[in-house]
Amino acid sequence: MTEYRFIEPLDVLYLRGNKLFGDAGSYGEALMPPWPSLAAGALRSRMLADHGIDLAAFARAGDRLPELSDALHACLGTPQKPGEFRVSLFTLACREQGRVQPYFPLPADVVVTAKALDNATYLQPTAPHPALSSSYALSQAPLLRAADPAKPQGNLWLNAAGLGAYLNGEQLGEEHLPRGGELWQFDHRLGIALNGAQRTVAKGMLYTAQTVALNRRDGRHRGRDVGFLVGVDGANGLLPENGLLRFGGDGRGAALQAVSPKNLLPAPDGRRVEQERRFRLVLATPGLFADGWRLPGLDADNRWRGPNGCTARLVAASVHRADTVSGWDLANWHPKPAQRIAPVGSVYWFDDFQGKAEALGKLAADGFWTMGDYPDPSRRAEGFNNLFIAAWPR
Repeated sequence: MTEYRFIEPLDVLYLRGNKLFGDAGSYGEALMPPWPSLAAGALRSRMLADHGIDLAAFARAGDRLPELSDALHACLGTPQKPGEFRVSLFTLACREQGRVQPYFPLPADVVVTAKALDNATYLQPTAPHPALSSSYALSQAPLLRAADPAKPQGNLWLNAAGLGAYLNGEQLGEEHLPRGGELWQFDHRLGIALNGAQRTVAKGMLYTAQTVALNRRDGRHRGRDVGFLVGVDGANGLLPENGLLRFGGDGRGAALQAVSPKNLLPAPDGRRVEQERRFRLVLATPGLFADGWRLPGLDADNRWRGPNGCTARLVAASVHRADTVSGWDLANWHPKPAQRIAPVGSVYWFDDFQGKAEALGKLAADGFWTMGDYPDPSRRAEGFNNLFIAAWPR
């Protein structure tokens, strides 16, 4: 069962990516939205602290610590072999009138060109003319059909109603598409490096860090508190329901609130997927795949084999430019390996679907972790490779 928590930062957040930082005059750029591993580390550390477990001893232990209960060990495992704990959802969210609603980055197949946000359009997979050739690897290319050329609007998000419309292939409107500026602002902070041995400032080592200030309740933001919504599988009642977390760089404080799963996330119409025998697959968190942008289960002919024997044919994909994920391994005190990822919001179109919608629902619930071997099991706990299934717009 998935348990949900709303994380509300109490201060600005230092959300660093993996760009080099540390020279005199450096500029530390924030990563927004952050990787789901941010929530996984904060929650797992809090769970250990709540049970009186020494975090350093847990990090050093190659096997189970004697003081861990059976339930806690089954949930968290060890740093090398995590247990059942898995972040299954991590995204921005707003609390309005006591109700928490998720906000998701705009998927790659939605284009908005008008400043009024009233002309959202879906990309349509189209077979190119035989006279055209390119390095594109699939049979159809996702194209924008528009009367006039225009520049797409950026930094748009989907609210909960917008996600419901998107998953069912319905028209999106201005009421579905908040701008990122309505949810957070960047705040630049000037700092100076310290000499730990001498307990003095490091001469000439000024730097600037970009922080993220999530919008809080006031007259401008219509009573909304912006934070993060995280869903966790495998916690089995051990997940804290309230209190504080150390969150992001410098361990800034964040408040925790339990969220009811009732009516929290919309679902696509499974009967429509079965009837039309086609669907879209959308990455809800970054994808770590052995073959770059290509999904697990694809063969050389782009035939996809999913759970419970279902199959489909991949005909098109719209994948944002690849990014790189790394991080810092606190248990072993060294950088994590840098890995290429398919970014959040990447979209894959499938037709000739053979199977039941329940199989796709199981894939959406479990992520891609049951469809192949992954060399780093910690990335499963950290929340990568999660997805949504969506209907193909008519």
